[in-house]
Amino acid sequence: EGQVVESGGGLVQAGGSLTLSCAASGFVFPDYVIAWFRQAPGKEREVVSYISSSDGRTYYADSVKGRFTISTNNAKNTVYLQMDSLQPEDTALYYCAVDITDTGTIYPSLYEYWGQGTQVTVSS
Repeated sequence: EGQVVESGGGLVQAGGSLTLSCAASGFVFPDYVIAWFRQAPGKEREVVSYISSSDGRTYYADSVKGRFTISTNNAKNTVYLQMDSLQPEDTALYYCAVDITDTGTIYPSLYEYWGQGTQVTVSS
């Protein structure tokens, strides 16, 4: 089956920046959606952003619009999440997920493959 590996998390001060990377491999279908979710302690997992490998359509949660940017490499098998102006509220475990149906959704249950998570901590 497919494999998803994310990296790039770390500890930054408020106002700082981080770039997360997600590498997707071993998928049977060429088109899929790659999304970033995050989960803070005591809170439900929520979508941050996603991008479609087929047409490049994107989605951003209202809380990150204007601060985060999602993009892909030329092979469309690696997704980046550039995070600027980070706030303490952004502190969470960030997951990369893949939906091979290429529908594009904000719901975690619709994604078939998940990475191990990378921690982002923003201090005030």
